[in-house]
Amino acid sequence: MKHNLLALDASTEALSLALYFKGEMHTHFEVCPQQHSQKILPLVESLLAKANCSLNDLDGIVYGRGPGSFTGVRIGVSVAQGLAYSANLKLCGVSTLQAMAQQAMDSKGCNEVLSAIDARMGEVYLGHFEKNASGLAMAKREEIVVKPESIEGKFANIAAVGTGWESYPNTATSLEVHVLGNITLPSAEYMLLLGDEAFKNGDTVEPQDAQPHYVRDTVTWKKLPGRE
Repeated sequence: MKHNLLALDASTEALSLALYFKGEMHTHFEVCPQQHSQKILPLVESLLAKANCSLNDLDGIVYGRGPGSFTGVRIGVSVAQGLAYSANLKLCGVSTLQAMAQQAMDSKGCNEVLSAIDARMGEVYLGHFEKNASGLAMAKREEIVVKPESIEGKFANIAAVGTGWESYPNTATSLEVHVLGNITLPSAEYMLLLGDEAFKNGDTVEPQDAQPHYVRDTVTWKKLPGRE
C-alpha cells in the first residue's frame, strides 16, 4: 500500500469500513441491515480517531460501487462523495464482487474466483475474476445479473464466494464450484488493495463524478478483451 486511503461499503447487508494510514490498518465489519445510514458516519469518525488522523491527511477515498442493494449502494456513494468534497479528495469505486474475489485470493491463495451476490427476484449478480501478476483480482468477464440456472461456462473446482451460493446451492453443485462459506459479503479491507492500485494509476474521479455500478441482464456471458 502506497496511499493513505479510507474505504467504505454499504452495498449489502454488511456495513464495512477500512482505513489505511501510515502503515497501519483499521477496520470495521458488521451485518446490520437497514442501519447503514445511521451508523456509517460515526464509524468513519471512529476509525479516523483510532488512526489519529483527519480526512485531510488522506490521499483519497475508495467506495463500494455495487452491485448490491440499490439503497445501500446509494448510501455508500453519497457518503463517499460528501466526505471527499469536504476534504478535496478524489475517489475510486471498487466492485463488491471484485472485493470478495480479492479476499479469496489473499486469504485462501485462490487464482480464479466466481463471485455471486443474491440479487433477489430469482437472480444473482455474478462476476468472474483471475489473479494478475500483481496479485490483484481482475475481471475475466463483464459483471452481470442472471438467473442462476442460466449461468453458462465451465467452472469446475473454481473457488466461489458470496451470498448467491448460499441462496442457490443447487447451482453451486451443478457448476461444481468450490464454495468458500466464510466469504459471503464484501469487506472494505480488500477494496483498499484495489483502490491503492487505481490511485497509483490515476484511475480516480472527482466527487461529482462518483457513480454506482448497475450491472445489466445479458443472454451470453462474454469474456473481456484479452481475457481469453
